[in-house]
Amino acid sequence: MTQRLGVIADDFTGATDIAGFMVENGWRVTQLIGHGPAEVPADVDAVVISLKSRSCAVEQAVADSLAALARLKELGCDRFFFKYCSTFDSTAEGNIGPVTDALLAALGESFTVICPALPVNGRTVCHGNLFVNGVPLNESGMKDHPVTPMRDANLQRLMAAQARGQVGLVDYNSVLAGPAAVRARIEELKAAGVNYAVLDTLTMADLPVLGEAVSELKLVTGGSGLGAGLARVATGGQGAALARELGAPVAGGRAVVLSGSCSQMTNAQVATYKQRAPHRLVEVARCIEAPAAYAAELADWVAAQDSAPAPMLYATQPAAELARIQAQYGAARASEAVEGVFAAVAARLAGQGFGKFIVAGGETSGIVTQALAVTGFHIGPQIAPGVPWVRALDKPLSLALKSGNFGDEHFFSNAQEFYHD
Repeated sequence: MTQRLGVIADDFTGATDIAGFMVENGWRVTQLIGHGPAEVPADVDAVVISLKSRSCAVEQAVADSLAALARLKELGCDRFFFKYCSTFDSTAEGNIGPVTDALLAALGESFTVICPALPVNGRTVCHGNLFVNGVPLNESGMKDHPVTPMRDANLQRLMAAQARGQVGLVDYNSVLAGPAAVRARIEELKAAGVNYAVLDTLTMADLPVLGEAVSELKLVTGGSGLGAGLARVATGGQGAALARELGAPVAGGRAVVLSGSCSQMTNAQVATYKQRAPHRLVEVARCIEAPAAYAAELADWVAAQDSAPAPMLYATQPAAELARIQAQYGAARASEAVEGVFAAVAARLAGQGFGKFIVAGGETSGIVTQALAVTGFHIGPQIAPGVPWVRALDKPLSLALKSGNFGDEHFFSNAQEFYHD
């Protein structure tokens, strides 16, 4: 390749999501935590920087994203991708719109595309409206998300509410007509003063069409599906097996499951895994009252269990119980306390010979990765669409970082089928 793509991801699971799809379509990808090491391998096609900017203050999200952009430029990237969730997780204030505007301004550009779709996981866009498994976004489980409740399915309205420019649509008729028709529609929108074009996307076969059509844009935005399309156009899918091998799970070291997400799918995954593996609920009250002592107790419990199947610690709760906990302790206080205990547990276990961490939830994945002091990853094979195994660049650690609603109910067991010690 003559160009290297730089990806700015707004959370850790989102970063591994897009990196995994790029690897599956033939690109070599390095994922960095924060600014990562001073250099990356010379032969990588894409560099992904993982941030925790999805739900922080707008000013912090913008600052972190601009810092990531500067770092990616230092690493030789000349095209850029702002990656957010396939359910467009944001509020009326942002952070997707403000970050997009800041990146466009920093690059001296005035136009980009909006493409969160990931059809293989049921995220599709039709007439500018985002659907989750055929249900409008605002009628899906995302309508009651504790941090970013999604109350509208129309991406044009969602983007217009939080960004400064005008929003247009590349409808599905243009997509069906091929890359040239998509490019022609984009030029029409640009001439009309549009700054962001929502891309209709109904099938995985649409993604290479869109990838080819937008491949020359300085900045694109969206979910991992568009990342897959860009890689597929560049490679034809060749080289995926070799790329996956770099990030295959490490040999040796015990495994643990840490589940912090309270999504519908993660609740189902926890319920299924509890039927076959040792498990223990992480209690919010104890996380608040004595976090250090409680983390030590939980780590000792994990270490005392049999190695296989991997023991599980979970804070995952059904919606009604989650609402009760948040009402009692406050949503932010409860979340921060639980994540802090997960971080402390992970750090303790890494010091006791644990080398594989299967983690559910974006916030949990971020805090665990930081606690393990990982600077970056090689991307390995996908356990489920959007969830690859990843291997630390500088230490014998492997992680599977799962976004809340990704994978099927057997995900935690399936993840353990990828390594053989």
